Amino acid sequence: MEIRYERLNPENFDAHSLDAFQRHQAVKECWRYVDGMWQLRPVSFEENWDLPQLREIAGDIAAHMTADQSAFGAFAGDQTVGFITVSHHLFGRSARYAELVCFMVSAPFRGRGIGRRLFQLAAGELPKLRAEKLYISAHSSRESQAAYRALGCTLAVEINRELAAREPFDVPLEYTPR
Repeated sequence: MEIRYERLNPENFDAHSLDAFQRHQAVKECWRYVDGMWQLRPVSFEENWDLPQLREIAGDIAAHMTADQSAFGAFAGDQTVGFITVSHHLFGRSARYAELVCFMVSAPFRGRGIGRRLFQLAAGELPKLRAEKLYISAHSSRESQAAYRALGCTLAVEINRELAAREPFDVPLEYTPR
């Protein structure tokens, strides 16, 4: 099935646009900052979003996509199979960071390059925002970290303390466009 990519707007995305989305991740190992270094540790859990969670996230994306975030979606027919959002609010002392707020590909559509294309679209927003780097408070699972590394992300030079406090098990990453 052909995948098309579009900037999200009220005509192609609303609070019900993720109703068929499959957020599933079976985690076995996560990166943890222990004794001054990142270490892979056994941590086992599953993440699944139910319909109320999907609608809450879709509603949040819809509320911000034309106000203070750039948002892109991947579509298979009328179904949203991936999305990414970037905040327009910049922060940082050493660089002008824009935060990658949300980034997900529906489970049945992973491994097809959809995430890479969405990430490229998000990174393409940095010059428009006058940002130097993309900041990612990234899920610490082995798989998520491997995906971000494959996209060219590295450990963040500067840590956003507010985001780190909100998600203490996330790994702070950054992406610098080439």
